[in-house]
Amino acid sequence: MSILFVLILILAIGVVGFVLGRTRANRQQAHSTEKPHSRSHYHGWWTFLLSVLPALLFLFVWSLAGQAWIESTTRSNLPAQTEGSAIASRGLAFGMVKDLAAGLKRLEQAGGERELPNTFEELRPILADRGVALASETQDYMIPLAQQMNAMKATVGWIGAIGALALALAGAAYAYGGIRIRSRARNNVERIVLWMLMGASMIAILTTVGIVFSMLFETIHFFRSVPLREFFFGTVWDPRFAAADAVGTEGQFGLIPLLAGTLYIAFVAMLFAVPVGLMAAVYMAEYATPRVRSTVKPLLEVLAGIPTIVYGFFALVTVGPFLRDISTAIAGFTFIQAQSVLTAGIVMGIMLIPFVSSLSDDIITQVPRSMRDGSLGLGATKSETIKRVILPAALPGIVGALLLTASRAIGETMIVVLAAGVAAKLTINPFDAMTTITVKIVNQLTGDLEFTSPQTLVAFALGMTLFVLTLGMNVFALYIVRKYREQYE
Repeated sequence: MSILFVLILILAIGVVGFVLGRTRANRQQAHSTEKPHSRSHYHGWWTFLLSVLPALLFLFVWSLAGQAWIESTTRSNLPAQTEGSAIASRGLAFGMVKDLAAGLKRLEQAGGERELPNTFEELRPILADRGVALASETQDYMIPLAQQMNAMKATVGWIGAIGALALALAGAAYAYGGIRIRSRARNNVERIVLWMLMGASMIAILTTVGIVFSMLFETIHFFRSVPLREFFFGTVWDPRFAAADAVGTEGQFGLIPLLAGTLYIAFVAMLFAVPVGLMAAVYMAEYATPRVRSTVKPLLEVLAGIPTIVYGFFALVTVGPFLRDISTAIAGFTFIQAQSVLTAGIVMGIMLIPFVSSLSDDIITQVPRSMRDGSLGLGATKSETIKRVILPAALPGIVGALLLTASRAIGETMIVVLAAGVAAKLTINPFDAMTTITVKIVNQLTGDLEFTSPQTLVAFALGMTLFVLTLGMNVFALYIVRKYREQYE
């Protein structure tokens, strides 16, 4: 039975329970002189929640437990000689069985032959006719294991569906039978909603914790191979691969060139985006007429919806060659490369302008009107009011907007790849090419690499470095926000 079909049935039971529960509550309240504790729709929602939530929870837990049982049983049935065969590991053999089971399921759904051949060579063309491609290393013994896996999945699916539907009906019947004039349905519903809100907040927190720990353990594994001092204070990035039986050829993992490139390009981008974005925000909030504002602000925000790869093409095709040709025309030789820090910074700054302008505009417009009127009433000009009253009062929010913009700049990848290149160099020349941490993370995790090698694990160390960097920025911004908020509240 399809999981989607089961979910639809559970929701249908819940909807029917809602209607019946509300109808019964209305009927009881119409024939009773006693004051009801909860309104009728609370009884309906209590019936709905008691029908749906336990069934969904059971279905989720049963699916996880069933999947674990199927995988454990299949792995235990793999022959012992798998370890020494052409297949590298039992994990790889299990993956092949899993793929074969999916292919057989697809063949069954397409109305394939019921009597399957005993050898994979005979089965392979049958699956290929149905668009199923499997690894050539698939063995004959995997066919019955795949059939057994499909049978266990079907059994687990039917038991889970029957149990979930039975639980939904039982919950609906229990809630429906418990409807009384003084039943505390409202308290029950509000308690469940509170638990759901707490669960949503816990999901966000646990997701953050999971991301940190997923990087932390692999980072610790990396630093078992590479010393901390070499990584954090090294000035050479050359993660070449070590040859067999070679000594001292494992490469160099110096962070300094990547960190310098990340901060340099982000600084150039902010140097371009912050003044333009803030001036645009001040104009739209203080000087523009409502008609102009309603036109200019949406046009600026269109920039935020453009994919970053398009900005990268714009830098590669237009901005980079333009800066190179300008430098050649002025100096007689090319001192600005097409791929450079300046090119990436300008294009990234263009991308960041709507972030700065839109967020700052919303913050400036939230400054109380009384502060503007008081300043103007004391004789200050409009420009003096903006400079000495409005901008200082809006500074905490503007700092938050700039922090968000800086985090966006530090995490950018596609613009840097196309506009600044992938060369990990340590230079202060903005006309030269550099690269960032995010670009090297992508490079190290791309290709056929062994996951346990330092060349791959260094990506997690780079990711943890970015996390600590942005965390420090958040702490500093929080300090600034609190300082000025106390001054203007």
